[in-house]
Amino acid sequence: MSNRLIAFGLVTLATFAVVGPAFAHAHLKTSIPTDKSTVASAPSALILSFTEGLNLKFSGIKLTGPDKTAVKLGDAALTDHDTGLTALIAGTLTAGTYTVEWHVLSTDGHKTAGTYSFTVKP
Repeated sequence: MSNRLIAFGLVTLATFAVVGPAFAHAHLKTSIPTDKSTVASAPSALILSFTEGLNLKFSGIKLTGPDKTAVKLGDAALTDHDTGLTALIAGTLTAGTYTVEWHVLSTDGHKTAGTYSFTVKP
């Protein structure tokens, strides 16, 4: 076997060893409202969809309003065969920019977190 073929095999194995585990995390696939969107009317819920199933006990959503105070949300619930995370918004959102912070634990034990924002039109 040539040295080139052995080197290629080793590089391929190393690549899969590094990249493979990255695919095992639950990444945010879609959200309603979407990131950086401006909505004409205030949403009544936050709906997040992920690439993998989630463990609800260790997953959650936080919403912060334009004045940097927390907005009260209902308890998060799993949807879409446990790949969706939804939380009802208590009350009505006023005009301004909101930040959504989420953290999830995928069913295979990997944690991920992120943020995005949306704006409610005046």
